[in-house]
Amino acid sequence: MCPDNQDPADGALPAAALAALARALPERIDADPAQVEQGLAKLVLTVVELLRKVLEHQAVRRMDGGTLSEAEIETLGLALLKLDERMGEIKKVFGLTDADLNIDLGPLGRLL
Repeated sequence: MCPDNQDPADGALPAAALAALARALPERIDADPAQVEQGLAKLVLTVVELLRKVLEHQAVRRMDGGTLSEAEIETLGLALLKLDERMGEIKKVFGLTDADLNIDLGPLGRLL
């Protein structure tokens, strides 16, 4: 168990990571109608990118631990590749770059 009473194997972010993420987010939301759609896309894509990185880390850990079959590795690899391609398409539609999604997580560093 971690000091914050969370099992690291359950995939939940530790309290320190959540606090750092909260500090990285702006205190006020810009409600300019012209910017709302892009801002929402940026937020959603940032969360999806964070989850993709967690999934990728878990996949590597499971591959290194030998708990995935060759078929599971292939399926997981293709799913992550398709997600990366789709994210690229959506970023292009909204005029976003990887740098736009690279939020500062405080003591944890930057997301990307």
